[in-house]
Amino acid sequence: MLNIMKITLAEFVISAFKPSDYPIASLPEVAFAGRSNVGKSSLINVLVNRKNLVKTSSSPGKTQSINFFNINNKITFVDLPGYGYAKVPIEVKKSWKPLIENYLKTRKHLKLVILIFDVRRIPSQEDINLLEWFDFYKIPALLTLNKIDKLSKSKLKRQVELIKKSFPLTLDNIILFSAVTKQGKSEVWKQILYKIEETSDTMTNAE
Repeated sequence: MLNIMKITLAEFVISAFKPSDYPIASLPEVAFAGRSNVGKSSLINVLVNRKNLVKTSSSPGKTQSINFFNINNKITFVDLPGYGYAKVPIEVKKSWKPLIENYLKTRKHLKLVILIFDVRRIPSQEDINLLEWFDFYKIPALLTLNKIDKLSKSKLKRQVELIKKSFPLTLDNIILFSAVTKQGKSEVWKQILYKIEETSDTMTNAE
């Protein structure tokens, strides 16, 4: 199995503001979730070797829809709205939760959710609830700690241990990531391709 996908195509498909906006699912989907301003857009751009496939912003809450991207005609990347302290109208913020939950619970082609945290922040109860929600609904989630270039090696080690201890669940796999140094890129791709291959093998065996 390849550890990384060579990107020949990465293009925006559609922004969904309601379930009826979702594109017809024909490819395996990988969703990206995290608090507002956690570096989600930068992480996706690094994975696909593009600077501006997903627009980045220093303003929390820029992503107010579920955005779908076609990667090599083989995978659909799905950028979910950031949660947390986003400075957006309250009626917009309230609409995100049912939209995101509907997508996560009903999208049959969803193979993996990459849950992104800022390594400098101790997870909040909201973060913990989200991870437990994934566990309850048996949705595969990969925890990725972003912005590791912001910390020294000693501080990073201590912070990772604190983050692990803050979760009631046992975390088997945590990836350390930096959009600046590209550390963690191949590890994230390895998990994405593994999940897609695993699902493909299961479907083949069932036929």
